[in-house]
Amino acid sequence: MSTTPSASHQPFSAPAPVSLTERRKAETRMEIARAAAALFVQQGLRATRAEDIAQAAGIAPRTFYRYFATKEEAVAPLYAAGAQRWTEAVRTAPADLPLPQALEHAVRHTLTPGIGVSTASWEWLRTLIRLADTSPALRKVWAEVCQASEAALAEILAERETGAGADRQTPAGRGAPGALEADAAVPAEEGGNSAVPSAAPGPVPGPADPVRLGPDLRFAAAVAGAAVRVAVESWAATTTPPTGPGSPATLALRNLRALRDFAWGGSGSGGDGDGGSGSGDDHGSGDDGNGNGERRGPGDR
Repeated sequence: MSTTPSASHQPFSAPAPVSLTERRKAETRMEIARAAAALFVQQGLRATRAEDIAQAAGIAPRTFYRYFATKEEAVAPLYAAGAQRWTEAVRTAPADLPLPQALEHAVRHTLTPGIGVSTASWEWLRTLIRLADTSPALRKVWAEVCQASEAALAEILAERETGAGADRQTPAGRGAPGALEADAAVPAEEGGNSAVPSAAPGPVPGPADPVRLGPDLRFAAAVAGAAVRVAVESWAATTTPPTGPGSPATLALRNLRALRDFAWGGSGSGGDGDGGSGSGDDHGSGDDGNGNGERRGPGDR
């Protein structure tokens, strides 16, 4: 996600804030991101200037440019904060779940409205993703968050494979594409939460072991991330509600189910002839993201 990226433009690759100063910077970044998203949704990307975002956030334009190089970059923290929820859910899924079920578990717990993210927030996300389709600059921001998510997810897959992730926390802002974080962009009067809590600081994983994160794990992370990203993008291109058939959770589960025979880089079992990933978690791989048990074949797209 644009010219030379500012430090704030890389929330998904920076360590979790640990000092009061860093916490305040993170809060300021999120306030700017909320203001930018609100203006983009209300009046459009083209009609919004960086100066307008600064005014809405209650800061000087020069302060805005200390945090972000362009107006499009300003929403990167929202993309990244919401993205972190999904990969963190993969990391914290029950350790006895094979990877396919852990991925589905994470989808159900992060892509279903009402579980940390409201329906109104999903509608805001829909608009932001549509804007990315029409703006090369914003599309670059979205693409970089997605690319960074693959690296974060690869580390998590490696941790699940080795059992090393139980006491480790993902750095703030790293993850795979998903809903906005805790109604981050939605004003209180529209059903959202006007205050977005920063990710809690915690231990920051050290450099990844290049042996653990070999090509198989990297490929597995890319495949899993793409399954969710394509689901969210496909839903955003429609007017389908964020729940029920055609919702992000339904589409993501369907995409993952189509991968039932995938080897997952040795991190989990593939299909076993009876649906592979369709057992062992919550409602099975056939539900629609809301526990309704709707089943479809991999070709029902």
